[in-house]
Amino acid sequence: MEFPPFSLQRLLDTVFAIDEKQKIGVMIDLPDPQRVGHFRFLGDASLTIQKIAHDVFYRGLHNLAGQDARILPGAFVAYAITGGSNLDLPDEAWDAEGEKLSLEKQFYPAHDIILCISTYSATAPLTVFAKRFGFRGATLHGVNEIILSSGLSVDYREVSKDAEKLRLAMTGADAFEIDFQFEGTTYTLRLETGKQEAQKSHGLCPPGKPDVANLPAGEVYFVPTSASGSFPMYYEEDRDTIGLMQVDQGFVTKSTLLRGDQAVVDAHNQKLKTDPNTGILGELGFGTQVLPVSGRDIQDEKILGTVHVATGRSDHLGGHVDSSSFKEASHATHDDILFAPFKTPDIHVPQVRMYKEGAAIVVQEHFQPADYLNHALAGKEMV
Repeated sequence: MEFPPFSLQRLLDTVFAIDEKQKIGVMIDLPDPQRVGHFRFLGDASLTIQKIAHDVFYRGLHNLAGQDARILPGAFVAYAITGGSNLDLPDEAWDAEGEKLSLEKQFYPAHDIILCISTYSATAPLTVFAKRFGFRGATLHGVNEIILSSGLSVDYREVSKDAEKLRLAMTGADAFEIDFQFEGTTYTLRLETGKQEAQKSHGLCPPGKPDVANLPAGEVYFVPTSASGSFPMYYEEDRDTIGLMQVDQGFVTKSTLLRGDQAVVDAHNQKLKTDPNTGILGELGFGTQVLPVSGRDIQDEKILGTVHVATGRSDHLGGHVDSSSFKEASHATHDDILFAPFKTPDIHVPQVRMYKEGAAIVVQEHFQPADYLNHALAGKEMV
């Protein structure tokens, strides 16, 4: 796989199709957000994401501004790390001068485009603010050098075309079934999609519509109407532990230990019991791009042949589960569960089937697109 060198100019032009002067702000998260003042955080070598935000994006905007009258660099601000994917953002932040400010009163309304480059995804809460304040934006959590040189170096107009081909091939499906194999046993998860219009994350956020792109992009996704069955899952907090998720009426209702630490599973079951919406299946997604493995789910779930489901919040995807749906604010996450050979080496996915118009259609086999999707990408119809 070969990609052109990263170009901030190309990324801005393709993602946002900038046609007039735009004030562009940059957000980061920090353990101590006050260290954004005078860029003191740059002395901490562990803050690699935030360093890229400063060196590549913030400084890059200033470099572009001298050549392109459309680019007006805005503020560089930091908020406290939320601790979870798509948790609500704090309003309190600090800027590069070390001044405290309100994101809602002083930052969001003052910018046309906002780039959020953070440890944890902020797509869900930032999408809410984009619609409220009228800005456009992009979330680039977990960015690293591999992502810069591949997933952020593509032409998103082409990514959008491929995503649309696959979206059209899967839209209107009644349901999907995913087979999982772990230590000789096969489990099946069925996700109902109710003939809904498939959606795509394609990286384009054109003028005229407040919205937030999740980058790198390249995905076809659904918000399931229900789900049933079971699937094995690695625990992110303890990768030596794998549990079997029991699914009923769209919710993970119980986890059973398959391997590892029973205490991890017990803690999960307690969370499911006390706050059931933490177990709701809020997304089914399929990658659409040919990309290298980056070690970050934000890119790796966009790789063609991968499949992922997610639990929790879904309002940013068109679902009804938002941050108010949880009993504890810290539980209001959207947690992707990616299945791929490099991510889940002991969990195999031999087949994914789509049920549509009375037919069962194989769409993926052994982490590769099946003939049906390959024909769609080639612009051919299956006979």
